[in-house]
Amino acid sequence: MSQAALAISLFFHILATVVWIGGILLITFLVIPQVNKVLEGEAALHQILLRIRRRFAGVSNLALVVLIVTGLLQMTADPNYDGLLQLDNQWSRVLLLKHLLIVMMAILGLSLQMSVAPALERVSLLLQHGKDGDSEWDRLRRKERRLTLIIALLAMLILAASAWLVSI
Repeated sequence: MSQAALAISLFFHILATVVWIGGILLITFLVIPQVNKVLEGEAALHQILLRIRRRFAGVSNLALVVLIVTGLLQMTADPNYDGLLQLDNQWSRVLLLKHLLIVMMAILGLSLQMSVAPALERVSLLLQHGKDGDSEWDRLRRKERRLTLIIALLAMLILAASAWLVSI
């Protein structure tokens, strides 16, 4: 891969990392806690959380695709790369760890998007129309918070693995 192509790939990889992991950390530790504090008990809380969730899902999924494509290009261009599942050097083993963390994070993210988020949307609609659903809302929000915190922790571990890779 040429230097220019590698630089472009790295740029988009870093940009996608900022969007995906930065977005997760920002939303998890700043946006959601503040929205909950300001709008606790308000009907608008359900709507704003739904909008944040929907908007970030599309952006984060696109960022993940960019990360996969650019990451594969960079991996194959790296002199430490010896081939698929060739774990004969420390770099390859750390890269495998990083990829396992990414897969775990993506699975949890899909679970959040495909299971918890739709259930929250259904309960939100019930609550917006004055129907009972507070206990289900609370249960689902706890589950969402738990999954989101695990995803944020995995994101930080992925960044740590990336730093480790660069230091090898």
